[in-house]
Amino acid sequence: MEQQPLLSSGEAGGKAEESWVSYQYVGRSPSVHAPPSSVAAGKELSVEEIRAASVFSSDHHYPPSIHGALVGSPESDFFQVVTDQTIIPQGGYDGYSGGYSSKEFGRQILDEVEVRQLLIDHVGHRCCWGSQPARRWKICSIEDCNVYVGTLETFIEERETIEEKEPYLGGKFDGKEKGQEFGVWELDLRSEFPILFVPQKETRVKIPHSEAVEKCPECDSRGDIACPTCNAGRERGFYKENQMIQCAICYGRGLIAHRDGSDTICTRCSGKGMLPCATCGSRGLVKCHSCEGQGSLITRNIALVKWKTLSNRKVSATSAAASVPDEVFHRARGVQLCNIQAYQCTPAFFADSYLLNRFSSEVIANRSPIPPAARVICERHMISVVPVTRVTMAHGKRSFSFYIIGYSREVFIRDYPKKFCWGLCCCFDWLKV
Repeated sequence: MEQQPLLSSGEAGGKAEESWVSYQYVGRSPSVHAPPSSVAAGKELSVEEIRAASVFSSDHHYPPSIHGALVGSPESDFFQVVTDQTIIPQGGYDGYSGGYSSKEFGRQILDEVEVRQLLIDHVGHRCCWGSQPARRWKICSIEDCNVYVGTLETFIEERETIEEKEPYLGGKFDGKEKGQEFGVWELDLRSEFPILFVPQKETRVKIPHSEAVEKCPECDSRGDIACPTCNAGRERGFYKENQMIQCAICYGRGLIAHRDGSDTICTRCSGKGMLPCATCGSRGLVKCHSCEGQGSLITRNIALVKWKTLSNRKVSATSAAASVPDEVFHRARGVQLCNIQAYQCTPAFFADSYLLNRFSSEVIANRSPIPPAARVICERHMISVVPVTRVTMAHGKRSFSFYIIGYSREVFIRDYPKKFCWGLCCCFDWLKV
């Protein structure tokens, strides 16, 4: 089974915006979908969200049988690949009697010999690290720092009718005389249907036989309205012609006063003090903007169709995950335990884990509410795990910890107690490149 990185490469070095990208959607009942970067899996999982989950975690609620060290190699041919965009019947308590099993993923608790050998191999590739702590120090504890992420995605289609109006310029129109108007859910939009579980798509479609011609209510079908400049405040439908406005240069005097006390005739109004209305030329009427002077409007009903994915996510982590360095989560890869797709998902069934079943039920119970004007196309339910194991070794009063990450058993250690470096490490790293 393919493992997917939790953090994008561009964010791996950042501290302020550390987050995980969405998991790849591979599973028992997958469908064709958009790339993970564009699939709506909700907000990206952040380090802070894992920290919060570990704070509210109760370790006795999730015993080691659930938060076990997931470090084995999963079966490569476990998942079925489906290439058509179809909704596959969901397995469940009755449909799939065997259910899922965490053991199918090569779940394995490491013993001390394997843990020590992993550390020895890791130290052996470091030219300046001594192997004595790895070989002789005592293993004090092996802690599970796993993080479980459960998601429920509900892909919905929402339709509503909006009215659109524009000036009627004459000619034929598609009215009720040509047939019965279609209902918004009677429209065949298969050509517009998007890939399942896209974040959002919107389209507008004209409803056949919904056009009609009506009088413009703004101008009462006259095509003109009273000038808002020279006939402002008049009763609707009434206007007065030849209205003049005061000259803005001479303020209605017709003369321009000078500092020496003399007056000259205003050249703007030719000494009259008043000017014709600049808006309507003192006609008293201007063209109606609603119908553009036509006096009639053509109205039609438009179907506004939206497809979107509603996402709900729950994160579960042991209390030990709170102290795991951020770099460990950056290196970890999420592995899916189940992937269910159906019209309406029910909780996943793990034959060997009651508490995973309970975790799945909690995710399903928090299903996002569906808008009244929408219908559900299908749902997808996934549970993924981020496998991390912390090992603590001690000798006398000294101790250090390291982490075993994922099924690949990658070792991460920050403060190894026995390092001998004469400034040549960077040179050796350069030679490896």
